Amino acid sequence: MVKTRRKSERGVALLAVLLGIALMTLIVVDFAMTSGLGFVSAATQANELRASYLARSGVAVGLALLAEDQRNKAQSQNQTPNQSTTQTTTQAQNQPNVPYDSLSDVWAVPFPPMPLEGGTVSMSVVDEARKINVNSMIQNGLPNQDAIQKVQRLFQILDVDVDLVQGIVDWITPVTANTSGGISADFYMGLKPPYQPRYGPMPTIGDLQLVKGFNESIFNRVSPFLTVMPETAVNANTAPPQVLAALEPELMEDQKIVLAIIEARAVRPFTQTTDLMNLPGLSTVAERLSKDVQMRSQGFTIYATGAYAGARKFITATFYLQANGVGILAAWHED
Repeated sequence: MVKTRRKSERGVALLAVLLGIALMTLIVVDFAMTSGLGFVSAATQANELRASYLARSGVAVGLALLAEDQRNKAQSQNQTPNQSTTQTTTQAQNQPNVPYDSLSDVWAVPFPPMPLEGGTVSMSVVDEARKINVNSMIQNGLPNQDAIQKVQRLFQILDVDVDLVQGIVDWITPVTANTSGGISADFYMGLKPPYQPRYGPMPTIGDLQLVKGFNESIFNRVSPFLTVMPETAVNANTAPPQVLAALEPELMEDQKIVLAIIEARAVRPFTQTTDLMNLPGLSTVAERLSKDVQMRSQGFTIYATGAYAGARKFITATFYLQANGVGILAAWHED
């Protein structure tokens, strides 16, 4: 009887020991997994931080290129041509010192990915004057039909529903004390989560994604050709053919004129409006087109990417460039 009881107690003790060992094993394994995941998480966060700083360095490089280009143009403009020889005078007459921005500028040249501190940095700069200002469709609180028609033609060229343009106009139309302007917020307040229309200028082009009828596909199609920067006209030296064709009905109907503009600026950038107006085929639209274009850009967007050990960081930064080459930040977005 005593022996049976002792054997039973020994069996219970053995079972308790095995159970304790199993629990300790589980605790050790859980601790090891938690520590390992914590280490991986910390390493990932560190790599993402490094990638972020690499992307920021790309933005700094873009700003440096813009500043250098601005200084070079200021020096070129301040240089006084030597009138002592006929040859120099002729060159000065043929190539006037008029500042302009073009695709041959240092900031517009493709910047290849550069290895840096164990990672890579890539960067590109795009001027906002190559695009159509979407906020210009409302002027002094009222619809600007000329600007609206430009955006409508652009949407038609891009094979996007033209009716969506009215949605943008409604979105940015302000509500004033003297008019019931703006649109009903019922549609937007019925969404989840609900939000109010802007009832004013878009602060960033990302606002388009909030407008009724826009989805990611449509936004990605039209956003490269639209801007919210207060550019007064389109830069004829940098604008893509879709934007040039949208400026006037004649250009949309006759693509040969647009091609002639692109070919001419590739040979020699336009320094002033008359250079563009003298091209063949533009005589009928020259006067109206002269109000649509300019040769300078003041807003620039820098697209920078930093990569480190599998982590990637994307930064889109838009700056308003001052005459002294200093950029004022207008928008900053990180992914």
